Amino acid sequence: MDEQRVRGSGPPQWWRHGPPWGNRWGDADRRPRWPWPSTVLLTFFVLGGSNYAAQQQVERAPLDTFARLLLVVAGVLLLWRLRYPVFVAFGTATAAMLYLGAGYPYGPVFLTVALSCFSAVVAGHRRAAWAALGMLWAGHVLVAHWLYRWLPPSGDDAASWGQEVVVATWMVAIVALSELARTRREQWARERAERAQAARRRADEERLRIARELHDVLAHSISVINVQAGVGLALLDTDPEQARTALTTIKAASKEALGEVRQVLDTLRTPGDAPRAPAPGLDRLPELVEQAAGAGLTVEVEGEAPRLAPGTDLAAFRIVQEALTNVVRHSGSRHARVRLDHDGGALRLRIDDDGPATGADAGGSGNGLAGMRERAAALGGTIEAGPRADGGFRVLAVLPLKVKPEEDDR
Repeated sequence: MDEQRVRGSGPPQWWRHGPPWGNRWGDADRRPRWPWPSTVLLTFFVLGGSNYAAQQQVERAPLDTFARLLLVVAGVLLLWRLRYPVFVAFGTATAAMLYLGAGYPYGPVFLTVALSCFSAVVAGHRRAAWAALGMLWAGHVLVAHWLYRWLPPSGDDAASWGQEVVVATWMVAIVALSELARTRREQWARERAERAQAARRRADEERLRIARELHDVLAHSISVINVQAGVGLALLDTDPEQARTALTTIKAASKEALGEVRQVLDTLRTPGDAPRAPAPGLDRLPELVEQAAGAGLTVEVEGEAPRLAPGTDLAAFRIVQEALTNVVRHSGSRHARVRLDHDGGALRLRIDDDGPATGADAGGSGNGLAGMRERAAALGGTIEAGPRADGGFRVLAVLPLKVKPEEDDR
């Protein structure tokens, strides 16, 4: 029991989040199971308890075949309490009313009514359960205070009104317990739905993160490979040595891309494990400049980045990488400038090229810019991207130096 409780104090875990088997109640795509064990056990208990009650209440009519038939019918009806709760609630109440009207001894027959009405309330048929209990109580009042003169056992007297108070209290207790169970069940269902929605949201966020990583890695590397492949093909006959250099660059770029893609896919195969290699950051900016040079782009870097949190460092690196990839793919300029600056608790990244754009997608195809904005927004930063007045293109990113722990852990 101690293991079921929240550390320190509080109710058991199953009371807060629902029992392990609680999902069956809210599964609309699957029909309820037949409750054979509980029904058989309760039926035998009702028969045995009624025999014992008959021995104690000698003034009541003795149990006969009809009495036992009513007890069995009330017990067997409980098999359908999960499928047809309204029918079972009225059926058990009718059987109990006939049992009392025939003058048989008071006993556990009321348990069948209690269980059937409990199931009806939990299933959402509150008014039907209340009506069944009200019908049984009204029938009991009618039999105990008026019809007793003409019903067995002979010579019976009217019941006391104190007994009616006991019966009414018993019924109110059934209703209260049923309403409590219904409320808890609805709460468990809401919590399960919220947890499922949160899990789907986390899965969507993780899918977007992986798609963003793959886009940034592949777009940059394939752009370098595409440019170098064109150089190699153009110089294959006239300048074999330069073509060899281009092929060497292609090999290095493809090897690096495969390594980064493998690292991203490893997080899918073993979720929760620490990555085998550290995530890239602005300390790899010289390596990025070298790769851009292999694609024919000269990059000037101004300024130095401060010590950054891992999440911010990765986002900054990917933003610069995507911006330089867009210059290679969509700009006629072979020169770009990267400026790093930090003040006021924010890191400012500015990437400029002199243009002009070589196609309709000036500055990028849209997915890359969307990925930049998603990375910046996840950290509480901003991205501004657009053409300059002199015909070039500028990407300006502002990232906070301090981020919330849950954002940094992404």
